[in-house]
Amino acid sequence: MCPASSSHARHHHRYHIVFSTKYRSPILTGRVRDRVGESIVQTCDELGVRIIRSVLSTDHAHLYLDIPPRLAISEVVQRLKGRASREARRDFPELAQRDRFPGFWSRGFYSASSGYVTEAVVERYLEHHVERDPSSSALLVKQQ
Repeated sequence: MCPASSSHARHHHRYHIVFSTKYRSPILTGRVRDRVGESIVQTCDELGVRIIRSVLSTDHAHLYLDIPPRLAISEVVQRLKGRASREARRDFPELAQRDRFPGFWSRGFYSASSGYVTEAVVERYLEHHVERDPSSSALLVKQQ
């Protein structure tokens, strides 16, 4: 559990972030789930955010991320949700026509810093979430 570093800082900023689809619609299945997962991984790579653990359910995403101090959590979530929504709607036009209201993700998100909670506790929580909800899967690759 070595802190990450940049040229002038060492940091250990871990955040558990959760966001859901609009109206908790169960649309994160099959190819849509794969596309959203790819988009999240690509966005994190581009931002320099490390995915420690992640789970995609049919209607929400759990991400445990190591975010560098130069980025605001709200900016990271905005980029993740924006790109995933844009690419999913582009690749699957039926999503854009599924209801009268625009939007892929709900407006808000949940975030908590891990604080004194160890990575093992958060990882156990996410594993329990997958066991409890069979529609969930640890889709995204655990990055080191």
